Amino acid sequence: MTDAINRSQIESTLRRFDAGYRHFLHETPLMKLPGAALGVDCAEVWLKLEQLQASGSFKARGMLNRLLSNPIPTRGVIVASGGNAGIATAAAAKLLDVPCEVFVPRISSPAKQARLRALGAALRVTGNAYADALAACLERQKETGALLTHAYDQIEAVLGAGTLAAEVDAQAGAAPDTVLVSVGGGGLIAGIASWYANTVTRVIALEPELAPTLHAARQAGEPVDVSVSGIAADALGAKRIGSIAWPITQKHVQQSLLLRDEAISKAQLWLWQHLQIAAEPSASLGLAALQTGVYQPKKDEKVCLVICGANLDLATLKI
Repeated sequence: MTDAINRSQIESTLRRFDAGYRHFLHETPLMKLPGAALGVDCAEVWLKLEQLQASGSFKARGMLNRLLSNPIPTRGVIVASGGNAGIATAAAAKLLDVPCEVFVPRISSPAKQARLRALGAALRVTGNAYADALAACLERQKETGALLTHAYDQIEAVLGAGTLAAEVDAQAGAAPDTVLVSVGGGGLIAGIASWYANTVTRVIALEPELAPTLHAARQAGEPVDVSVSGIAADALGAKRIGSIAWPITQKHVQQSLLLRDEAISKAQLWLWQHLQIAAEPSASLGLAALQTGVYQPKKDEKVCLVICGANLDLATLKI
């Protein structure tokens, strides 16, 4: 299955977007800063500003690709999500004028739920975690026959995520030395790692200590269920690494690092105070890893961070 996820297929997906959907799916900016500007001892830090997508996160890439790649039944599309994949699916469904039903757990933020309602999605709030919402979504999909979009464990979602890395290289005129990527179910890192497979660019996985799906799988030697909680649980709340992401990350991801919630929260606030970037906790792990020294770059290193989402309540950014 993972053989279908490679540079050629990612480039094909990008061409599909370029052919008529750039009014919806943006080529988000790449901000380059000297490492010292972020308090980091490295040559440059690149910020891929995916929070500026129309749906507020990188998920728009994979969800639009899923809808464009499949016939859509009259009952439309259905998805379970912590929020971002649901918002992206609902936005893509609205673009294509098809119905959309979204299942989210109760931990999904009020801001994300409000965004879903504003997009016209039929919102179902159920269960305490993403896994509960997914189970309910799968049962409902059997009843309706709607097209299922998965937050991270479908080839189309991973290929869509990979287009982000292709854009980084094109915008920079070269590949970064390292990409730091937040991990929940693993769709984003699987796409990025597939783009950089067999190159000199290192891909590093970052997870909260309280949601360590990939880290726990690596320790066990296979995907395992984990308890999920903490500041980033609504976005990085998968209880098990995805079946697509697991073999890709085993082969092409060099390290899996953990971060404390306190460090993530501080990085999130720093992005707002110093760069006026409103980022979710899940989008702040890369900066947290650099500023705490959990990841220590070399002096001449160029490090790329993916600011992967911004569907948050600004009132939570307390100064």
